[in-house]
Amino acid sequence: QVHLMESGGGLVQAGGSLRLSCAAGGMLISISATNWFRQAPGLQRELVASISRGGNTYYADSVKGRFTISRDNLDYTVYLHMNSLKPEDTAVYYCNAATPGADYWGQGTQVTVSS
Repeated sequence: QVHLMESGGGLVQAGGSLRLSCAAGGMLISISATNWFRQAPGLQRELVASISRGGNTYYADSVKGRFTISRDNLDYTVYLHMNSLKPEDTAVYYCNAATPGADYWGQGTQVTVSS
């Protein structure tokens, strides 16, 4: 099993920055990719960014150039650095760990961007 805990959400003005953290525990060796998803009220959960075990990254078009995903390889904490935040970035952000057997989710952290 893999356990995930997000932190770092909050309220920020448009144009500001936040850094989300996803601390992982358990069978870290089984993780093939760690992903950040977000879900705004009334909308489907969407993939924002991903980092593979080998370090390859992926970004949704809506966040390219503004968000950066990174990982501390010592403790496997994954970060989402969010710059130039927009009101449409407001959502609950979830960390997800993909393994061959299952997907694991954190509890989510709220990000609110005021205009």
